[in-house]
Amino acid sequence: MSTTSSAQAMNAEKQDLSIGAKSSLTKLAAWVSDRDIPFLVTSLGMVVMLLWAGSFKMTAPGAEGIVPLVSHSPLIWWHFKIFGPYIGSDIIGLTEITAAILIITGYFKPKAGILGGLITTLMFFITSTMLLSTPGAIISVPGIPVMRYMSLLGLFLFKDVISFGVSFYLISYFGRKAILSENNC
Repeated sequence: MSTTSSAQAMNAEKQDLSIGAKSSLTKLAAWVSDRDIPFLVTSLGMVVMLLWAGSFKMTAPGAEGIVPLVSHSPLIWWHFKIFGPYIGSDIIGLTEITAAILIITGYFKPKAGILGGLITTLMFFITSTMLLSTPGAIISVPGIPVMRYMSLLGLFLFKDVISFGVSFYLISYFGRKAILSENNC
């Protein structure tokens, strides 16, 4: 399928949702889809989280809070050894803020949003691995040898698994917008 025909198919599919909806549930689903509410909620939520977390990492408590996570990471354990915890945390915070700015810019220039989504995909992949490598994130239930559950630290890290998925969604959304804008030129 060519790029033009895939873009036309996406537009036709969106129109079919509004026209074809008959039940209350499908009309609600079409209304939500027509207004891009999933995109707005996830992208704005991601931007707020990135700006907030990125800014916090640029403080002493923020830097000190991620030392155990980064130090036990199989992928970026070396980061604080090279930069130290404060500069290293500043770099991580600036990366998050940059990704947020690129996602915001993506509302007007979709390719910037794709880049922001790529940055967050890599970032949340790395932090998702910390769920398995950080001591205390997953705890055994006493008396049941195979039963495990996530501690508060584990639940904190698990949000990054969800954010990893949201990052792919943002790449896809901005990618469709970029394809449509390239085909309309």
